[in-house]
Amino acid sequence: MIIWLIGMSGAGKTTIGRHVCEQWKEFSPNTVLVDGDEIRELFKHDQRSGSHTVAGRRINAERITELCAWLDNQDINVVCCILSIFPEMREANHDRFSKYFEVYVSVPMETLRKRDVKNLYGPAINGDISDVVGVDIPFPEPTGSDLVLDNSLESSDPRQSATRILKAAGLMS
Repeated sequence: MIIWLIGMSGAGKTTIGRHVCEQWKEFSPNTVLVDGDEIRELFKHDQRSGSHTVAGRRINAERITELCAWLDNQDINVVCCILSIFPEMREANHDRFSKYFEVYVSVPMETLRKRDVKNLYGPAINGDISDVVGVDIPFPEPTGSDLVLDNSLESSDPRQSATRILKAAGLMS
């Protein structure tokens, strides 16, 4: 099964995803985390010119999708944390994977800009950097997610969010 966590940079996908993976492994040890930033780093994708353009982001998204399909075909559960800016790829995931559960980790842009944990939004708004999703690259907000998780409050508990995801996916009671 694939649990696909979507959201903007700084929404908390990876933090929540790590907790989902940790809790899921307790009763299903064949579970792994696939994080978009880690895959980008693993393949040295950031070191290439244009790696954060829409075309570069598509290459990374296609790699991640292929990796998830490869793992899924081996009956390995995947928690995938990814920006996922290509709606047609998300739609195809429903047919591609043995079981697919999509979670939109929703945080308003105003909150993301205040958090700016990766120091992306401020420099992009000031024109110092480009190719930032949500500033000069659109983020097509998911409309068909199985679960929308509001992670805008600072008091949000990622462990509770992980439990909520696993319950909504039918993996915990």
